[in-house]
Amino acid sequence: MMTFLDLRPRHEMVNRTRSFATSSAIILTLMLTTSVGAAPGDNLAVVRDLGGRIGPAIGAALACSDIPRPRIQAIIGKFQAVIREASNNDGDRNELTRQFDRSIADGRAAVASGRQDCRRAELQLADIERSIGAPAAGALRDPTLSVAATGATSAAAASAVRGITERDITFGSVLPLSGANKESGRLLKVGIEAAFNRANEAGGVNGRMLRLAVADDGYDPNRTLDAMKQLYEKERVFGFVGSFGTATAAVAIPYSLERRMLFFSPYTGANVSRHDPPDRYVFNYRPSYSEEADALVHYLVKLRRVPPRQIALFAQDDSFGDAGFAGVAKAFRVLGLNDAAILRVNYTRNTVDVEPAINQLKAQKTPVRAVIMVATSRAAAKFIEKARDALPGVLFVNVSAVGASALANELMLLGPRYAAGVVVTQTVPAVSGYSSVVLDYKAALAKHFPGEPPDYTSLEGYIEASILVQALKQAGPQLDTERLIDTLESMRNIDLGLGASLNFGPAEHQASHKIWGTALDETGAYQPIELE
Repeated sequence: MMTFLDLRPRHEMVNRTRSFATSSAIILTLMLTTSVGAAPGDNLAVVRDLGGRIGPAIGAALACSDIPRPRIQAIIGKFQAVIREASNNDGDRNELTRQFDRSIADGRAAVASGRQDCRRAELQLADIERSIGAPAAGALRDPTLSVAATGATSAAAASAVRGITERDITFGSVLPLSGANKESGRLLKVGIEAAFNRANEAGGVNGRMLRLAVADDGYDPNRTLDAMKQLYEKERVFGFVGSFGTATAAVAIPYSLERRMLFFSPYTGANVSRHDPPDRYVFNYRPSYSEEADALVHYLVKLRRVPPRQIALFAQDDSFGDAGFAGVAKAFRVLGLNDAAILRVNYTRNTVDVEPAINQLKAQKTPVRAVIMVATSRAAAKFIEKARDALPGVLFVNVSAVGASALANELMLLGPRYAAGVVVTQTVPAVSGYSSVVLDYKAALAKHFPGEPPDYTSLEGYIEASILVQALKQAGPQLDTERLIDTLESMRNIDLGLGASLNFGPAEHQASHKIWGTALDETGAYQPIELE
């Protein structure tokens, strides 16, 4: 489609394009050659304005497959340096980065809708390059950039993309392989590797084998940055998949966004990975904690007939617990209930110190009849152990992040009476079921991890990695991050045999909204239950 601007004389279009690009580039040049530390407030405003003008030009260029990605990445890299220097804190940097990404998305949309064509995008990009002295037209061959110049062979392209060789694609994952949640980290790793191994035995992805590099942060956000740096600097990963935790994601996601790297399906339902509009490089498989909490509140109030004033929340005292509490409060409001009186009791991350929480619940004049739990497996099991005697008859309901199998194992060590009736929401179908994805998953486990029992956490890792494999295949052999993001945003009705609709889009970076209900029986097995 040709726009009105396309029909104007070429010299007029060039002049208009240059006036736009050069005005932005002049500011960018000044920002790159002078100190921005003297007036932080002014600098933020200037960078924000500049991002709003440079971003659409970059987005338009990214939407044009004939424009080599290294040219675009060179400008992006310079602007990222401007953002880092102009920002006094992580909040400012993240806000500027998100605004820049939104502007880039606007430019991509302009090309997709026909409001701008690739000839004009090329002219804008070339003028910015001249203004800031960036190499043009395929001169870049930095191996950290996203794609080789137009016309390169697949092998040459592979050498120009971080984390990709002619034979391999390497992803990274930050997991707790030590500490209280090491079993959950191990299971997530097993699931991802099972899916990667299944793809590799069928020939890989467009001839390349998938590899997973893992760094241990012990579920401690103070260690997460070093783990991310290890994967980025030493392993030189292409992107990140399946990283574990909410507080850890709050550290990992900004690091990934600053480098414009894929951060795929972190094991968290918190809003840290769910901005509106979504961060371009962050995608989720699982539903949000808000959706899980909503399902649990409806289950307790509508099906179990528990008066809202007799529902309490046991939560980790951090952003993970905060996300669960926000979901419960929202569910109360949706039902027309007062969320101000919700009783929240806490424990400290990476501990099983639950006694203060138990004492708070015992002290309530109105007896508590149900506890919604936003906790990890060991703390949840310790809480249930203490509460069974202190609060007889109480219902215990958990969000999926508790780690279903790990919780069951912990409770069965205490005895069948501790396990029976404990409810856990799940973001994947029953591991005892016969959906095609579960059968594929079990076959992959049996072949690549013999003796490993099916588990909800490893099944989630398998599903998210399987979605990623599909996207990689669809993106084609000349792979780079931007091409993969575009592919993900185009994926609709992803068919894994899950029994639930999975979809991504430019404004939808969460594939699933389906929640399954399960309850433990006295044998420690999960049985399906209806949540509504």
